[in-house]
Amino acid sequence: MRPNREQVQHLVILFDGVCNLCHGAVRFFIKRDSERHLRFASLQSESGRRILEKFGLPNDYLSSVVFVEGENFYLDSTAFLKACRHLGFPWSAANVFLLIPRPIRDLIYKWIAGNRYRWFGKMDSCSLPDPAAADRFL
Repeated sequence: MRPNREQVQHLVILFDGVCNLCHGAVRFFIKRDSERHLRFASLQSESGRRILEKFGLPNDYLSSVVFVEGENFYLDSTAFLKACRHLGFPWSAANVFLLIPRPIRDLIYKWIAGNRYRWFGKMDSCSLPDPAAADRFL
């Protein structure tokens, strides 16, 4: 089910701004979001911290991607899979993995997240977005 125009205005992916894996995921979403529905903000940014506060998450929260869909937010594997729903086929079909019990999905997600700096590296500071996609960042 595709979101309506009002819902589209409130689709935000919060990501760790110094994580190379997270930047790769953002590039993945930007490239495949042909309708430009998704917006992005680093968890470390003022916008990111404001959104975290709105949902009662600590402003230094960095352990998961956060996907905001209207007045709801999702963490860990659910966040990634729910965000994929807003991409075209075949990526939107990733929602089938929501049928796997969340504890199992999140075990794998947290294993990767816990090793992301070691495996993919870390930047010294948040990087600036590609100018072609700068309007998609909060």
